[in-house]
Amino acid sequence: MIQKRFQKAEFAAWIGIIGNILLALMKGIVGFMAGSKALIADAVHSASDVAGSFAVLIGLRAAKMPPDDDHPYGHGKAESIAAIIVSVLLMIVGVEIGISSAKSIYYGVEQPPAGYALIAIIISMIVKEAMFQYKYRLGKQLGSQALITNAWEHRSDVYSSLAAFVGVGGAMLGAYFGIGYLVYLDPIAGLVVSVMVLKMGYSLVMEAIHNTMDHVLHQEDAEELLKTVQRVKGVIAVDDLRAREHGHYVIVDVKISVNPRITVMEGHDIAKAVKQTLMKRFFHVSDVFIHVNPYDPGYPYKNNADSEQDDFPTLLH
Repeated sequence: MIQKRFQKAEFAAWIGIIGNILLALMKGIVGFMAGSKALIADAVHSASDVAGSFAVLIGLRAAKMPPDDDHPYGHGKAESIAAIIVSVLLMIVGVEIGISSAKSIYYGVEQPPAGYALIAIIISMIVKEAMFQYKYRLGKQLGSQALITNAWEHRSDVYSSLAAFVGVGGAMLGAYFGIGYLVYLDPIAGLVVSVMVLKMGYSLVMEAIHNTMDHVLHQEDAEELLKTVQRVKGVIAVDDLRAREHGHYVIVDVKISVNPRITVMEGHDIAKAVKQTLMKRFFHVSDVFIHVNPYDPGYPYKNNADSEQDDFPTLLH
């Protein structure tokens, strides 16, 4: 199941890499020939997505590595780290776009972009929206934060292309009707794109940082895990259950109570059944740590002083 998950995620990453390379080349060439600052900025944005997709691919492959002595819990956080890299790259490109557009506004615009720039923008919007829908749904299905982050990059490209469309179209209309100030819509659109990119990048980097830190699932999210453990044969009670997110997957710590008169081997078999059941039913659960307690009907209301007064025989006395 986990291997299949990584194969799907890597395939999606490669689709993003190839698609963004083709779009960046198309928009860059057309933008240069048409003289559109907004389209060139949009091409740079798509080029940054190539680097972002490579970061996701590296993160996925690192997360697939088995646990070792230095990383006993695996390398799952590599995806979140990759998501942070993608987000920072997005913000850097946003600053570059803003500076370039501001320079164009300051130094003036001589003529509007050529009309065929609009065709390139429309094609870009259709392709990027399709890539967003595919990666976002797959990221949700696989529980991959890096894929979801990368998907939102595609959506930000749709918004930036929309701003470029308005800028290029407005500049062309200004030239056609002799309204000089409308020609500035093209670099203004580039400036709008930069602000959108910075806002999106900031939101994504904060979310990625949050996911890098271990945090316990909310009670409603862990409720199904708890019910599953309670249904395992031999489990009398679940004393405690904590599920913490570790990158794209979840690690479960659970304390169960069993019959105090069974053997250690039988208690071990029950714990093993609990672990296998959770990992088989929930594909995002990567490991389960179980502590087995003897069932105490008085817990947690039993007074500790009572246990001290009892004199239980042991092997030592």
